[in-house]
Amino acid sequence: MIEPHAPPRPGASPWTGPARLPVRPGTGRFLVLVCVFVCAACGLVYELELVAFASYLIGDSVTQASVVLSVMVFAMGIGSLAAKRLRWHAAVGFGAIETVLALVGGCSAMALYAVFAWTGGWGGMWAAGPRCLLVAFSLAIGLLIGAEVPLLMELIQRIRRQDAGGAVADLFAADYVGALVGGLAFPFLLLPFLGQLTGALLTGTVNVVAGGALVLGLFHRDLTHRARWTLLVAGLVVLGVLASAVALADDFERAARRAVYGRDVRVALQTDVQEVVLTGGTHGRPLDLFLDGRLRVGGRDERRYHEALVAPAMTGPHARVLILGGGDGLGAREVLRHRGVHRVDVVELDAGLVGLARHDPGLTALNGHAYDDPRVRVTTADALTWLRGAPEAAYDVVIADLPDPGITASTKLYSQEFYGLARRVLAPGGRLVVHAGPVATRPRVFWTVAATLRAAGFATAPYRVLGHDSGFPAGPDRSAGASRAPRDWGFLLAAPDPSAPRLTLDPRDAHPRTLTRADLAAAARAAARTRVAGLRASTLVHPRY
Repeated sequence: MIEPHAPPRPGASPWTGPARLPVRPGTGRFLVLVCVFVCAACGLVYELELVAFASYLIGDSVTQASVVLSVMVFAMGIGSLAAKRLRWHAAVGFGAIETVLALVGGCSAMALYAVFAWTGGWGGMWAAGPRCLLVAFSLAIGLLIGAEVPLLMELIQRIRRQDAGGAVADLFAADYVGALVGGLAFPFLLLPFLGQLTGALLTGTVNVVAGGALVLGLFHRDLTHRARWTLLVAGLVVLGVLASAVALADDFERAARRAVYGRDVRVALQTDVQEVVLTGGTHGRPLDLFLDGRLRVGGRDERRYHEALVAPAMTGPHARVLILGGGDGLGAREVLRHRGVHRVDVVELDAGLVGLARHDPGLTALNGHAYDDPRVRVTTADALTWLRGAPEAAYDVVIADLPDPGITASTKLYSQEFYGLARRVLAPGGRLVVHAGPVATRPRVFWTVAATLRAAGFATAPYRVLGHDSGFPAGPDRSAGASRAPRDWGFLLAAPDPSAPRLTLDPRDAHPRTLTRADLAAAARAAARTRVAGLRASTLVHPRY
């Protein structure tokens, strides 16, 4: 049971008894529960925004979500305990907490992006600072969210005393329903229509308005004259800061994007799946394609990468080709260069990327207008889901041009189950080629992919190709300037046969190439020198990347 109100301690607020409301108690109680609902929705948006930013900027979404959420839940417990000291000043305490929470939560995304953009990212000498900032925001927001519940409970009890179980049930029902609304609003409304920066800022605006309206409107008689004016001025200042940030968000984002990607940003698009950024591609400047901040197509290395991915797999029968991923159309371009290709099926999750590959002048020039070729057919689907319904023995070549296996979201696309499905759609004598990430920086990941392919019944021929350009690492831990060494890519040519497929080039292909047979032989030797033995296969229920 909630203990009855004791006489105020020395220095405590005189308003510790029943609240003097401007409305009936039932209406006042309803308004408090509405505020609980709104604050819970805002709190969950802050949590999801930190998780999304951490996953995007750092990579490995499972790890980042675990760190952010565990720190926040721990901080909520501490905040709830600390709020016991504010019970005698519940109204003014709640108003102050909501004002600070709106400022901290609303500006957190902008602050994190600023640190990421202007300190060189999350790698190198700056690695500790930004990660500590992420933990600090998680801790601060968790403390403030945790402090809300005891104070709201106190305010409800001041309106109308009731048994503790009933009060807790009402409070947490409103809290959990609000969390549901906030959790659904973030991915389906805020993120696609407003973006992370503006979405967080507007959430902070809603937060401070809801908290201020409750305290200054419903409980203003519990406040001293000084407290009322202090909360009002503080709330207006926070609203002014958030409104100014919203007005400047587009300019800020453009400046931050230039700091991250350079001044030649031509297209920046948030699709339903990822952020797509194109730089260059006009007036003779090389085109770079970034997906969620990771370089996927870069300068003069683009052709070398796609030749290394496609050409070795096309040395046998190749009338029917399946490309998993590759929505930029560059893999399809390489496939179409080979004679005897009758059909190319591209299965790409991101329809927005395919739209750019069809219509952007720089990208269409680079992919040779591959999507205008009647032999190319595009399906928007998840590769794993699509393979489950694909016909058996339908393709001579399967090309897996997918995000690196070190990225949590793509782990399922490098699993034993995935390769088992890919094997099922291969015709007799068919071949599968897999891009398995950089070898130099993540050899265990590369050789885990090889072990997984073997577990799925494939024989493999590994090879490692070096790029020419330096700059952004190819994997999930991208940061500007983190590496000045040339990139490398690891590939695995696989076939469902007892012996490894032959690693060579089609002698009938007369097109000039940056990759020769001698290069492939050297690439095979380079991969062999990095071999890591004794690794186990990765599965859907036990991912090992």
